[in-house]
Amino acid sequence: MAANQPLHVILGAGGAIGTPLAAELLAKGARVRTVSRSGRGAEGAEAVRADLTAAGDVLRAVEPESTVYLLAGLAYDRKVWREAWPAIMRNVVAACSAKGARLVFFDNVYLYGAVDGAMTEETPVRPSSVKGEIRAGIAGYLQEEMAAGRVTALIARAADFYGPYAEKTGIPSILVLQRLAAGKKAQVMVSAETLHSYTYTLDCARALPQLAAADDAWGQVWHLPTARPAPTGRQLVELAARELGVAPRLTVMPRWLFQAGGLFSPLLRELAEMLYQNDRDYLFDSTKIERRLGLTPTPYEEGIRETVRRMKAPAGPVKT
Repeated sequence: MAANQPLHVILGAGGAIGTPLAAELLAKGARVRTVSRSGRGAEGAEAVRADLTAAGDVLRAVEPESTVYLLAGLAYDRKVWREAWPAIMRNVVAACSAKGARLVFFDNVYLYGAVDGAMTEETPVRPSSVKGEIRAGIAGYLQEEMAAGRVTALIARAADFYGPYAEKTGIPSILVLQRLAAGKKAQVMVSAETLHSYTYTLDCARALPQLAAADDAWGQVWHLPTARPAPTGRQLVELAARELGVAPRLTVMPRWLFQAGGLFSPLLRELAEMLYQNDRDYLFDSTKIERRLGLTPTPYEEGIRETVRRMKAPAGPVKT
């Protein structure tokens, strides 16, 4: 690849979205720099070790006129988020501003809070949790910097995700696929009958570079392609069981379990404040990006099938 090609910098590489994004960009012949604490990266990419909470590290990682993807994943702990996320966002915005780089921020939907009906890019910001308040703060800061002309950026949001590379972080992978594959009952939080949207990891990897290449996408919020209709928890378990060739056994984890368990388990304590996403329908609408870029979200049946295929052959590459 030519050395004078624009550089794509992935901050927070190696996770559920960063890994397939690097593969997608490399397959298109792009120059890619993966940035992580470990310093490990995809074959064919330039790997850089950096701490995103250190301003100097971020400034060195960003190249002039590059496209930067902020995909950092932090420990699921509101104390960590409260300290680290504002620092990371300030550092990344400052580096992109100084280097004339464009920023793609991969966001979630915590800032919307509890929503009646489908979430769209116009949904009001009304967080229902501490983590949602933190996410609202960093997204608001970025939008202020964009409006002031200090940085060129866009925000790409996803629902909870599932699919290849989400084995350690995706709730469907952890509570449904992995448990069923191990001969255990799948676990569903609060209710098996409410609808819940999930965004497929490989759809994110395909859509992010296309957004970055669309001149009119900058300065806006975009919901990444997500299939409709959303399945219930029971339907998701049935899909997974069918692909795994096992019985669709499940158990519902009641709200009191998280409240009581939170006294002893930090993770259950963190999950407890997010249960509003499970006790009602959690619907995510991506019509805007589908129409603008002509994208079709991967159907849940196909996404689960590919995820199971990868579980059965973990050494095999997954094409984006």
